[in-house]
Amino acid sequence: MLNRADALWRAATCVAVALLHLDDNQLLTEPLKAEHVKPRPAGHWGTVPGTAWALAHTVLAAGELGPDRELVPVIGAGHAGVVQLACAWLTGQLASVRPQYSRDVAGLRRLARDFPHVDGLGSETHPLLPAGAAPGGCLGGALAFSHGLALDAPGRIVVPIIGDGECETPMAAASWLAARTLQGSAVLPIVHVNGFRMGAQSLLGTMTDAELVAYAAGLGWQARVVHVPAATVDAHEAFRDALAASAGEVADGMRTAVFLRCVKGWSGPESVDGRPVLGTAAAHKTPLGAARQDEGQRGQLESWLASYRPTELFDQDAQPIGLLAEAIESAAWHPAEGTGRAALEPPRPVVPAQAGCLGESVGSVLRRHAAAGGFRVFSPDELSSNRLGALSDEPWVSEVLAEEVLLGWLAGWISSGRRGVLVSYEAFAPLLTSGVVGHLKHRRLAGEKESPSLNLLLTSYGWHNVFTHGDPSLSTALLATEDPAVSVLVPADARRTAAALDAELKSTGRVNVLIAGKHTELQLPHETVEQELGRGLAIWPHLSDQEEPDLTIVVAGDLPAEAVTAALPVIRDQLGCRIRVVGVLDLTVLGDPQRWPRGLTEAEVDHYLGENASVLVVTLGHPAAVWGLLTGRLRRPAEVIGWREPSGPMPQDVLAHELGLDGTGLLQAARRLTGELGAAR
Repeated sequence: MLNRADALWRAATCVAVALLHLDDNQLLTEPLKAEHVKPRPAGHWGTVPGTAWALAHTVLAAGELGPDRELVPVIGAGHAGVVQLACAWLTGQLASVRPQYSRDVAGLRRLARDFPHVDGLGSETHPLLPAGAAPGGCLGGALAFSHGLALDAPGRIVVPIIGDGECETPMAAASWLAARTLQGSAVLPIVHVNGFRMGAQSLLGTMTDAELVAYAAGLGWQARVVHVPAATVDAHEAFRDALAASAGEVADGMRTAVFLRCVKGWSGPESVDGRPVLGTAAAHKTPLGAARQDEGQRGQLESWLASYRPTELFDQDAQPIGLLAEAIESAAWHPAEGTGRAALEPPRPVVPAQAGCLGESVGSVLRRHAAAGGFRVFSPDELSSNRLGALSDEPWVSEVLAEEVLLGWLAGWISSGRRGVLVSYEAFAPLLTSGVVGHLKHRRLAGEKESPSLNLLLTSYGWHNVFTHGDPSLSTALLATEDPAVSVLVPADARRTAAALDAELKSTGRVNVLIAGKHTELQLPHETVEQELGRGLAIWPHLSDQEEPDLTIVVAGDLPAEAVTAALPVIRDQLGCRIRVVGVLDLTVLGDPQRWPRGLTEAEVDHYLGENASVLVVTLGHPAAVWGLLTGRLRRPAEVIGWREPSGPMPQDVLAHELGLDGTGLLQAARRLTGELGAAR
């Protein structure tokens, strides 16, 4: 295995260097000439050798396991995409998704010429390629994702390859500690300690070996530190032994990590134009940027590529030979989509017969899905606050006070076909924005339409909380992406919340954000619930006049429903106008159907809102989010009442009055709108 590991490492590193620097002659089948070199090399070199080393050993070790055990590598650093592309080309997996990058000289030449703008794949890690299961864009998320992927998956050990710079991010730092709360999640992190992040020395890089071990121990992890000073048999043997011993411990339920200690950019140029590169931040990107024009740099590049001895690895048509061919044949990459057990069919969505309170209604839905199997609830330390304290001791519930880590666990969990939900406060949900947007991008790249949805249940919004806890920005940001996978659900009472949650847990290919208050006691008639679930909105007959309306009030959420229900008698008495009330469950129905799958057509807009009625939208979130959906859609007087940042702490009734979400504010808005309508007539 050791010689095969060396061959695979040399091949992946050599191809990566070629992708970064060359337009032709990638395997040095002739002397390197100026026209072979890219005019402007671009990409990231520094992480390549260590990442390739860890990957080579992991996939070869995986290939030696029996059918009931697997090692699943996960690349953490997006900048390691060039290694991923190199490995995907070597194994032929790249050609399976992009046939033009065939595993021969022509395919390698085209890949190198296209890099970094590789046909729809780019230059960062990608979900369609080996070890690309973790969503990129949110640095530091690989460890949490890996724990979710490994959770309740007997025989599976997930191996995230994490950069030392990544370990400085809050999400990665919290993930080490949060792992103490998990049972049945076998993860073997390989921390690539090359001493530098992009621009300066990494914090882990400043530690001695003893300090690294002590740091890991303080977080509840055993650690092995392996130095890789050069690509020697002894170095390969040391790393193989550490990986094997650590994998055995992880399989036995211990938390163990391997710290791969190497020099930044090792095996590359020591210096360029008299400036040190090896072991400095200068090795982060392509070190030989002028090799096309500079003969000295070109000579360095040729020597660098030759050091990997490509003639021992490839024939004249770039086909693997010898030890490399054996390595590729025996390696096992275990793509994440192939490792998950088949998802159990969730229970059929139903509308609860009894309304109940939030905790009772939602709790019963979660228990039914848990009973079906393959289901998990992730939450910060707030289940009791969210009226779900009765679930705290359930084995399918995980709590830790780190929303970003929980999102990583959930993303890893659902990536292998299982279902789940993250329950948190709306006030803290903006912490999840970059992670959820990254998940959307990841799904888009992977073309995942049938995989379980990413589900968030958010309670405790700013209307019923303290000044520092008011921020509906997550839903605003997600609506601004105009990603058709997004649904923002705002049920008006506990019965609707339970029904919407039940339906979203069964859905696939979506990101569902369900926003529901834990305090509401309103119980609305239930005859329109099925229509709200099916179409995303419905006219509420119990609050609406039968005639064509002068004013249509669109209710989006439980507090708007309470306020509108209370204000309607006064509005009718004061203004004497015909009013229709429309309950919206999914905010995206207000958007353009060319962008949003559930968006109302023009005919439906007239059907639900009335042909000439003014429109008052009352929402829990930012008015800007609603206006973004409605832009160009309503050619009639319209207003939106919703969350605006208050001037400071104030009682809830004062806040509602200041923002217009009370009887006085609704009456004033209705008067303005009906007055404008009358003037227009």
